[in-house]
Amino acid sequence: MHEADKLFSGSIPENYDRYMVPLIFEPFATDLARRAASLSPSAVLEVAAGTGVVTRALAAKLSPGASYVVTDLNQPMLDYAASRQAPDSRILWRQADALALPFENAAFDLVCCQFGAMFFPNRLSAYREAKRVLKPGGYFLFNVWDRIEENVFADNVTNALARIFPDDPPRFLARTPHGYHDKALIRSELEDAGFSQVVIETRAEQSRASSPRIPAVAYCQGTVLRTEIEARDPGKLDAATDHAASAIAERHGNGEVAAKIQAHIIMATV
Repeated sequence: MHEADKLFSGSIPENYDRYMVPLIFEPFATDLARRAASLSPSAVLEVAAGTGVVTRALAAKLSPGASYVVTDLNQPMLDYAASRQAPDSRILWRQADALALPFENAAFDLVCCQFGAMFFPNRLSAYREAKRVLKPGGYFLFNVWDRIEENVFADNVTNALARIFPDDPPRFLARTPHGYHDKALIRSELEDAGFSQVVIETRAEQSRASSPRIPAVAYCQGTVLRTEIEARDPGKLDAATDHAASAIAERHGNGEVAAKIQAHIIMATV
């Protein structure tokens, strides 16, 4: 992963929440929150919370006496998440690095993370930290995207941008969000980190939008892909977005569009 892949700054957090969350994150956030709540945790840590889509879904399902610590490495994302969340005395917002969590050993029943593990510079260190802060019998629940070919709009956009920038195609989506999909590797790294039981489920959903432009804007302007486009030509962001929208329309039509998205959901037990 490139260092720049972690820089969700400027207008990216707002565009990410406005476009990406309803496009691809909400169905899996609902699923993750349901799974987390079914464990009846009394102390929850969320890492790499982004703009808080899981936080909003899970907080409503936790017991009144539960504590919920919500963290992200990226302060602008965390600030945006807090601004979207209704006041809730159970929630503590804290900037934190998943590789060096500022919490005591055995402090939580559940550590959860939605689509963050792909961004960890050292996943084994992050997994060891998750295990360290979990109580005996605790759970580490997270999800990661499957390969980009199973996530159709992301693949459409990546291929479209490769035609605009043939000499140096922007590969952020394939490299990082969709770059950690090998289930055998995921299982092996969790076991190396000390987790005793690992269950991996692959789940498909539908990504839906009212027009082809929505996924084009979502990916080109609501992710670090924007930074990659502007690094190649600062004046081509709008043209690149238009080209991605045209590519999606060519494949899926000019009205409402829908396409497959797919992820792995992982439950690891201490």
